[in-house]
Amino acid sequence: MKEINCGVCGKAEMTVAEKDFAVNVGSGSLEVFATPVMVMLMEKSACNAVAEYLENDETTVGTEMNIKHVSATPENMQVFAKAEVTAINGREITFSVRAYDECGLIGEGTHRRFLVYGKKFTEKAKSKIK
Repeated sequence: MKEINCGVCGKAEMTVAEKDFAVNVGSGSLEVFATPVMVMLMEKSACNAVAEYLENDETTVGTEMNIKHVSATPENMQVFAKAEVTAINGREITFSVRAYDECGLIGEGTHRRFLVYGKKFTEKAKSKIK
């Protein structure tokens, strides 16, 4: 892995569709942007932040997410997430994550990812199947 410094940022965006509603992903009963989909967008922004620093078979996996979903978002509204590297401890990378819709902040928190080697990680996971 190339050296990553605090302050490196990434972004991910999408338009809220019916498939992204809480009622349709199993996280509630309302037709609003689901928290799990917001978390996915936050993770994607963190992946985007470090993508250019990864080499060969390196990738990152999410290990911790601590967020608040503070505002509901309706269908067809644009949403985006930003992630900023705030700490690096060996292969563990910590991010500040925030999500926004067209009216402002909808979620915020912290996220941790761990650097792994794709093939080795996948083989270890598949070894659970006997």
